[in-house]
Amino acid sequence: MTTQQMLSGFRRAITEYKMIRSGDRIAVGLSGGKDSVTLLALLSAYRKFSPESFSLTAITVDLGFENADFSPLAAFCETIGVPYVTEKTEIGEVVFGVRKEKNPCALCAKMRKGALVSAAAAQGCNKVALGHHADDFIETMLLSLFYEGRLSSMPPKTLLDRTGVVQIRPMMYLEEKNIAAYARDLPVCKSCCPADKITRREYVKKVIDGVKKEIPFVRERMYAALMHPERYNLFDKFQKEIDLY
Repeated sequence: MTTQQMLSGFRRAITEYKMIRSGDRIAVGLSGGKDSVTLLALLSAYRKFSPESFSLTAITVDLGFENADFSPLAAFCETIGVPYVTEKTEIGEVVFGVRKEKNPCALCAKMRKGALVSAAAAQGCNKVALGHHADDFIETMLLSLFYEGRLSSMPPKTLLDRTGVVQIRPMMYLEEKNIAAYARDLPVCKSCCPADKITRREYVKKVIDGVKKEIPFVRERMYAALMHPERYNLFDKFQKEIDLY
């Protein structure tokens, strides 16, 4: 996948959901995984021709895992001219050592988001960009259905009332397989998370892959159900008109 191909869906999301406006200071949540590194690369590329003038700051929330190495991320940020900040935390110890969570992802995600938003606000940023893609939206819908008994998913953008920071997800139209292909030439860091590949989300991925063997187009149908304005449209059908600035 070329940058130009990736930017097609990327720009569509930003435009349709009014994610960026001139003067924005956007903090990019840079975990080091393929999704977050791709997000930063695409935002950096988009900034060069965007009709809106905005700044970027990359922020890595350091969970405190012993073998984590973020030096490739710092070098990448320097190459593309984006300031890089590391927010040190003890989230890993709290989740896996103190709490010993059986299903750690929900608590870890909540704590990471809190640390990221706080760091973004401290840097003077009014927006936080997250690297969730189309498959994440589908998986979140099924996770909610399977484990919570309700239909919901992530919204394209969210106003965080307590901080006034707006969360945006510009990769909502991009497929994970294309992101993985694009990220092969980017400095993706190896995960140090003890729960990597053994989470509920990984189980849902396998469920979808199993269904696809019988219904090859099931992924597209599920995403269409998320987006259809006259059916479920699980994020607010008025999101395109909402101005959260």
